[in-house]
Amino acid sequence: MHCNDLGPAAPQPDDFTPAPIRPEWVIAGRPQARAVELVRSPDGTCTSAQWECTAGTFHWFFWIEETVHILEGEVLVRDAEGRHALLRAGDVAVMPANTWMVWHVERYVRKLAICRFPVPRPFGKLVRGVQYVRTALGSRKRPDVQQRPDAATVPF
Repeated sequence: MHCNDLGPAAPQPDDFTPAPIRPEWVIAGRPQARAVELVRSPDGTCTSAQWECTAGTFHWFFWIEETVHILEGEVLVRDAEGRHALLRAGDVAVMPANTWMVWHVERYVRKLAICRFPVPRPFGKLVRGVQYVRTALGSRKRPDVQQRPDAATVPF
């Protein structure tokens, strides 16, 4: 299931496809993972997906930055420095790009993952600075209210 428009796009059980964890990354158990991509940004730099996994302990490498929102179950995560956190339903965390983590899933976990390609910090500051200057100079304005569609004429 992939949605390029505004959605909504609630995944169905049949939408999930196997997303195997590399065997050499598995530490304990037989974790079985499945995932479904929900939506991708027009420029391709950001995606969202749901991912689920059964019990097991494994290494995981985050190639890109991932914000995770635990929807169901729980997972104990540990980074390379030994810092750890127990993430439960409702919890949100950011996994930095190019980092290894150990994931321990006691029973089951399902998460919403927002994945994005990070930009180098100086470039991000430059973009934010340019936007600030554009706003201060008035070249970046709020949209003209007169140009929006009349709510009474927009069909639902």
